[in-house]
Amino acid sequence: MGAEDAARTARAGAARRPMRGRDPGEAHRAATPLELLFDLTFVVAVSQAAAQLHHALAEGRTGPGLFGYAAVFFAIWWAWMNFTWFASAYDTDDVPYRLLTLLQMAGVLVLAAGVPGAFQHGDWALVVAGYVIMRAAMVAQWLRAAAADPAGRRGALRYAAGVALVQAGWVARLWVFGGWAAATFVVLVAAELAVPAWAEFRGSVTRWHPGHIAERYGLFTIIVLGEVILGSVTAIQSAVTDRGLSTPVLLIAVGGLLLVFALWWLYFTGREVRLTTLRTALAWGYGHYVVFAALAALGAGLEAALDVAEHHAHLSELSAGLTVAVPVAVVLLLLGALHRMTDAAAVGLWPLLAGAAAVLALGFGAPLLGPGGAVLGMGVAVAATLAAGLLAGRRAPAG
Repeated sequence: MGAEDAARTARAGAARRPMRGRDPGEAHRAATPLELLFDLTFVVAVSQAAAQLHHALAEGRTGPGLFGYAAVFFAIWWAWMNFTWFASAYDTDDVPYRLLTLLQMAGVLVLAAGVPGAFQHGDWALVVAGYVIMRAAMVAQWLRAAAADPAGRRGALRYAAGVALVQAGWVARLWVFGGWAAATFVVLVAAELAVPAWAEFRGSVTRWHPGHIAERYGLFTIIVLGEVILGSVTAIQSAVTDRGLSTPVLLIAVGGLLLVFALWWLYFTGREVRLTTLRTALAWGYGHYVVFAALAALGAGLEAALDVAEHHAHLSELSAGLTVAVPVAVVLLLLGALHRMTDAAAVGLWPLLAGAAAVLALGFGAPLLGPGGAVLGMGVAVAATLAAGLLAGRRAPAG
């Protein structure tokens, strides 16, 4: 009974806890069940974006498909990132906090429902509606923090004002057409990226937890890799059901699995990510847009390669090879830069550069090797990059 009473008292205290900044040095800080549920709703949005990219690639609409994918994925990633950093500083887990977070989840699902229309017809209304729901809830969270936390009030008010102003710009953009649509998109993305730097300027730094942030990014990486596996398995299952297990399908399955496993290992080096300054944290956090988007695009690329191998796509073998090779090379190069930036590098830069070059060469060699042979070669090349980096790290003198 004593333990139960203590737990009940703790929950009651949490329900009445003001939204003060949490201790950035708090021990054993980990992702909460609410944060994990929040991430799961983003699986739907990421899956929709990757599926639409796959369809665009298979139909030969590479340029429009990549632009739509980059735009949609930015909305997904930016909403996730904003909540993640806010929660790291102000997660009180009380009733208003939970309700506003659940509202953001609803917004994610609305955005996901609008992804096909945005890709196929250029209709961004539902995507923007979902984004409005998420961002309005985020503004409310920041206003709560401003009211309850005098130390962080200035920064919280800046965040609320910046988010609201840029969100109004996204709504106004629905009535912009022609060449101005692309120009206003770039301007609004730049404005979104500038809000955190402005809000944190001159002593208004939010008290986020470095270890918690690193864990949250790692968990989202796992979610994206899981989506890659799910999409690939579904495509392989469909191919096997239609025509049996052919050699190209088997090679793509093995190569894709090697890619996922090796990229996971390269991301999770076992070394602590050190986010020691705001500049480092912003660069590391922003750089993950490319990492997440490229990993999800890898799944679309593997599915497109399967379509080409089964003669179901309006795509050349060269294009099929590059749809896998380019995302993998981008991830390798970005991981090298991000890990060196945060002292988490377990694999040297030169092995990663060599691995990226080998993967791109295999992508260009797809007409000769076939999609299956090219993808298998890429999987072996990335696995060899990992092995070479780990061996070099073991041989390096300590200290």
